Amino acid sequence: MPSLRVALLQSSGRPGSVAANLKALDEAVARAADAGAGLLVTPEMFLTGYAIGADVSRLAEPADGEGADAVAEIASRYGVAVAYGYPERGERDEQAVVFNSVQLIGPDGTRLAGYRKTHLFGCYEHDLFTPGEQTVVQAELGGIRVGLMICYDVEFPENVRAHALAGTDLLLVPTAQMHPFQFVAESLVPVRAFENQMYVAYVNRTGPEGEFEFIGLSTLAGPDGIARTRAGRGEDLVVADVDAEFLAASREANPYLRDRRPGLYASLV
Repeated sequence: MPSLRVALLQSSGRPGSVAANLKALDEAVARAADAGAGLLVTPEMFLTGYAIGADVSRLAEPADGEGADAVAEIASRYGVAVAYGYPERGERDEQAVVFNSVQLIGPDGTRLAGYRKTHLFGCYEHDLFTPGEQTVVQAELGGIRVGLMICYDVEFPENVRAHALAGTDLLLVPTAQMHPFQFVAESLVPVRAFENQMYVAYVNRTGPEGEFEFIGLSTLAGPDGIARTRAGRGEDLVVADVDAEFLAASREANPYLRDRRPGLYASLV
């Protein structure tokens, strides 16, 4: 059965400089390729920076913009898929808007999937972004069904359960998790992986940025609720494997999804 080595890039890059962040991404993908990774995941809003205020709108670009082309070139040059966070320029009700997005680029440079954050956190995000409306976005990568989500989205159990029911094997969660919410990385994410029988890659920013203090602690949690790798608080690149054979065995042994009784949960919706 297939397996996929995943690299987690824990970095805030250089907020406000797309060129500098693309250079940092190039260097990280090269290191990931040397480590045998088939996928590298960046934090939320990595392409531009997170706490950049009005520059979010100025630096936003469409899903097929120049930044996407640059990431595709990096991915294809090293043969490593890349999931990267960025502000996406789009439209809703014939009005120009900006989404907080993540895009998955395949190892051949093909754009495989894009997701827009559905649950915006705090006044900062509500002032800058329009929420997405599609919960489950997936793509196939090396025989692994990959799902996309962003930061605060993973804190809503219904979101992750929807992915579990749709067959997601590996959930990618670029994030900008700040102090004092480190318990999300330390405790909540492994629980989400266990209760939904999937791998969860939670990839954070680090250090001070604007009014925020990002806490790192990026992790890849397995379906047994155990972290396969965990970064510290500073800049880091960590690597771990998604094992499809172990995932299948874990799903067979764990009855959570089989024992659900959806008829009892109607009040939730």
